[in-house]
Amino acid sequence: MASLRLLAGVLLILMSSAAVGIAGRPAGCQARCGDVDIPYPFGIGGGCFRSAGFEIACNTSNGGLVPTLAAANDTIQVQNLTVFPRPEVKVMLPVAYRCYNSGGNVTKQFYGDVELNNEGVYRISDERNMFVVIGCNTVAWNKHGDSEGKGLYTSLYYAGCVTYCSDSLSAKDGKCAGVGCCHVDIPPELTDNVVTFQQWPRGEQVDFSPCDYAFLIDKEEYQFQRSDLKMDLNRTMPVWLDWAIRDRDGNANSVASCPAPEVETRKNMPAGYACVSVNSKCVNSTNGPGYYCNCTKGYQGNPYDDDPNKGCKDIDECARPDEYPCYGVCRNTPGDYECRCHTGYQPSGDGPKKQECSSKFPFPARLAVGITLGLSFLIVVVLFTLMMLQKRKMNKYFKKNGGSVLQKVDNIMIFSKDEVKKILKNNSDIIGEGGFGKVYKGRLKDDTLVAVKTSIEVNEARKEDFTNEVIIQSQMMHNNIIKLLGCCLEVDVPMLVYEFAANGSLKDILHGDANRLVPLSLDLRLDIAVQSAEGLRYMHSSISHTIRHGDIKPANILLTDKFIAKISDFGTSKLLTADKEFTMVVAGSMGYIDPIFYMTGHLTQKSDVYSFGVVLLELISRKPTIYDKNYSLVIEFQKAYDRENSGRALFDKEIAIEEDVLILEEIGRLAMDCLKEKIEERPDMKEVAARLMMLLVATNSLRFSKSRLLVVYHEGPSAELAETKNLDNRLRPEASGEGREENHMGESHRAKAVARHYTGLARQGPRPRAARAETVRRKPRREGTGFAKYQTPP
Repeated sequence: MASLRLLAGVLLILMSSAAVGIAGRPAGCQARCGDVDIPYPFGIGGGCFRSAGFEIACNTSNGGLVPTLAAANDTIQVQNLTVFPRPEVKVMLPVAYRCYNSGGNVTKQFYGDVELNNEGVYRISDERNMFVVIGCNTVAWNKHGDSEGKGLYTSLYYAGCVTYCSDSLSAKDGKCAGVGCCHVDIPPELTDNVVTFQQWPRGEQVDFSPCDYAFLIDKEEYQFQRSDLKMDLNRTMPVWLDWAIRDRDGNANSVASCPAPEVETRKNMPAGYACVSVNSKCVNSTNGPGYYCNCTKGYQGNPYDDDPNKGCKDIDECARPDEYPCYGVCRNTPGDYECRCHTGYQPSGDGPKKQECSSKFPFPARLAVGITLGLSFLIVVVLFTLMMLQKRKMNKYFKKNGGSVLQKVDNIMIFSKDEVKKILKNNSDIIGEGGFGKVYKGRLKDDTLVAVKTSIEVNEARKEDFTNEVIIQSQMMHNNIIKLLGCCLEVDVPMLVYEFAANGSLKDILHGDANRLVPLSLDLRLDIAVQSAEGLRYMHSSISHTIRHGDIKPANILLTDKFIAKISDFGTSKLLTADKEFTMVVAGSMGYIDPIFYMTGHLTQKSDVYSFGVVLLELISRKPTIYDKNYSLVIEFQKAYDRENSGRALFDKEIAIEEDVLILEEIGRLAMDCLKEKIEERPDMKEVAARLMMLLVATNSLRFSKSRLLVVYHEGPSAELAETKNLDNRLRPEASGEGREENHMGESHRAKAVARHYTGLARQGPRPRAARAETVRRKPRREGTGFAKYQTPP
């Protein structure tokens, strides 16, 4: 009986020793919490995890199950756990902060210490995380390790940065480079989330930046927003942790690592060795001491689990041809796969796993190849002859189209016929019709989008004019004129390459498909008008040669992806030299042609002014020149201003709000001035651009009044509205009895008065009344339109 007890004791000892070296989750353990899988060595509940550092708590929060790190002092939510191919845990860590009052005294603070690494299992990933500091006049850092008196500092590693703000608008959304926000990579072996802040003087900054913040976060999951200067103090951030097996060896200061290669066999593994799955291997950790396990090549699964259904299992490479290519017959083998050529073929180059197999090439095939080569040589000779003939033809076209002159011009790219074919990809993307043919969308080698269109046919008599026009167009360097990048002269009709405008033409935006119309604010329309006027002004007076466009209309005003207007389509433009004041032969578009030009054939700068006046009417009404079948936009506006001195009935209802009617009226009156029958009474483009600019400044002054609160009164009209109406009545000549004898300088004074009125309203703020009132915040003007580009003159 005693011998039986002794035998049972020995068996128990052997079983317990085997249990140390064999890992795996016992049956019945919870394998999932909420939507997060819990793979071994992690586990929920006693006996289900490898050691205390791998214990996961599954708690109920907001009606759902949420996994957390059980060994941490605080609640650290787990979002993801992986064991292969990288040992990682994604958790949510709190933000450290220090808050101040206007006197610079600290009112509350939290250094982010959550003691997430009590068992030493985790290191904060230096590859996937960064350290972010937010605030104004802020410096913060984290640190790691004890220098043990070596060097100047107490810790081994420091990582931090400094932020600065001059005012509440200094910080910009999406910018984290030192103004309001800074970020820095972190060193390896960081074990905690503790942050150190250095206190700097405070003052008015507490109004827009009451606290300093610092946190670790996934590099891919954070983009700074100015609103983060007032961040929620309870906010948490996603952080990746590297984990490893960091069991202690015999002495407390030594952490286990991978065994030497000569002992890395199943029989010789040390007790507690974690890589228990067949076809697993040990990898030393690169972030702190310890090791982790991986499956060997050709296998995947959980290397910490000895269950054949959960551990490292063979990959069927033949079922994954995208990852494991085979240009023949594929056969899966344990940990690898075989790939053999089909019958009648043989491997070539690097074998069938890398490239196609080749035929074994019998004699009949060699004979056939000889015949083929002979025929191929003959074909090559014929093709070479045809290519030489084609080359001569292209050279002829090149000279005919002025290539010998244009190739000497520095800022014009000369494209060959083959280059244009590559740019256009065989004319597959047609985006419209130009004055002389189709317009194609193309892409240069550097991925720059371009528009390519055919020019006019060039003959010997026209060659000098064509080359001069191309040179002049290439010299027009203005942000509101479509830039000519180059041309192709190796074709019968030259092709011109222009910069690409992604939003198409103003005509498409104003009068396109009703289902695809883009909302256009008054601010955006004013921007388009100002930019178009600036482009025309430049053409008329800012370059050495005077240019008359001759066909200004919405279809020839293109818009970029940022809605920057650009004058285009110079196919009908004419170059006027110093001794010429007009040209006789220019085509135009009905509805936009100056009546004087139509009757006399004289194209002057005032002809473009007339056409631009029509464009202004289309911008404020969103109606084409002929609408409702038989109504003329120009005539109807003239009737409205003759009858009521107001075009309000024709304004686009989308923008005809009460506070903007005065601006719209001024635009309408400017259009009427441009459409005057007598050329000498029309303003020039300098005056048109200046008056539009003043209206834009007036609008911006009202929009950007420091986001002040406007008061909406329930009883009676507002003082501001009444004053606006009074100003409008004062500006109208009929109201003052002065008649309509204002000159163009008077119109400029009128626009300046409107600008002063709007600016004054913005500065003085609302005037209180005895009546009950409520406050509403005015929406700031849309960013990226006008105000950033045009500043109020002193």
